Amino acid sequence: MLRFFSKFKYLALTLFILSAIIITLFYNALKPQETLPIYQPSMVKAELVDSTIQYVKKYHTIADFKLINQNGDTITQDNYKDKIYVADFFFTTCPTICPIMTGNMAEIQKKTMPYDDVMLLSHSVTPQIDSVPQLKKYALDKGVNDRKWNLVTGDKKQIYELARKSYLAVLNDGDGGLYDMIHTENFILVDKKKRIRGFYDGTNPEDMDKLIHDIEILKAE
Repeated sequence: MLRFFSKFKYLALTLFILSAIIITLFYNALKPQETLPIYQPSMVKAELVDSTIQYVKKYHTIADFKLINQNGDTITQDNYKDKIYVADFFFTTCPTICPIMTGNMAEIQKKTMPYDDVMLLSHSVTPQIDSVPQLKKYALDKGVNDRKWNLVTGDKKQIYELARKSYLAVLNDGDGGLYDMIHTENFILVDKKKRIRGFYDGTNPEDMDKLIHDIEILKAE
């Protein structure tokens, strides 16, 4: 009897390994794939959505833009073509939430550095103060990698319209005029088709962990 089992032990071992592989493949095939929602204005809290697009239920994407980064380069939607990116709104002289947000964005930069298809985009909400030299100074101080992360300034009305009508990031109404001011802790995750896939509190460490996790989900799509 022992001689019989000895004779077929290699066959039994081979069958065991094959069975384990087949079971693993079946498990992965049947396991539901994790996906992220595609946010439309109608899905977001009404106070975050401009009244003109509040009832839009499909096809919402980030509008085209033309802004200037910390190096004086023109940045448009083409720089983010076929990219996953995280967007936020800040100003360099902000003493409250912006330093925390920028620190968290720097951490996202570090964790996504190996990924060429993941970028960051920070919009100044005080473009009249945040000139190119001011943004460059801030970028150097915060460890911004120019290849990965653009800090942008430009036309205030354009930036504010992006915040309100594209990124759905701002609670208060306004026209982007002289006395209009937006201040939001929201980070917005945008996919390669310019669609919003997530909102996160840029001051919350747990939300930052979720954001990194969600970036991995988008990369796997």
